[in-house]
Amino acid sequence: MPELIAPTSRLHRQWLAARDDWGRGVHQDGSGLRPGDEVDTADGFAAWIRGLLRQSDPAVEPEPDWVHCTYWWVVEGDEVLGSIALRHELTDALLSWGGHIGYGVRPAARGRGLARFAVAQVLAYAKQLGLDRVLITCRESNRASRQVIEKSGGVLEDVRVSEEGPIRRYWAVTG
Repeated sequence: MPELIAPTSRLHRQWLAARDDWGRGVHQDGSGLRPGDEVDTADGFAAWIRGLLRQSDPAVEPEPDWVHCTYWWVVEGDEVLGSIALRHELTDALLSWGGHIGYGVRPAARGRGLARFAVAQVLAYAKQLGLDRVLITCRESNRASRQVIEKSGGVLEDVRVSEEGPIRRYWAVTG
């Protein structure tokens, strides 16, 4: 049975297997992985995990142009299947194309309902943070993500052009 857990250094080897399933250097929505993050060594991975956990702490000022964000991994046992992130507020850029929620499921685990499971869990958490509705976006070409968002109650507001092509913007009620 899948569950959401906070990122942990304990699953370094399993996270690397998931990363390699995506492909090295491939963007993983919802993971918090940025270019230049060093995750291959135990020390680098632990530093990255500490940074992810710090981003959710309201007592820690976010980096310029960033907002507080909580990250989870979708796991089954010790297997890392994906990740999901909830941004606690929106900047202008997030309002235009990024949204509150970002998620990704590793290629080998797709088609099992994991993204929909994770979005449902995070919508409930967003309600606890005081968000009545959240923005969830996806690329126009990403049919699977569009279905996840719509089945999770997302209502299309519009489609906007971004550097990465057309972005569908949906609002979903939390709770």
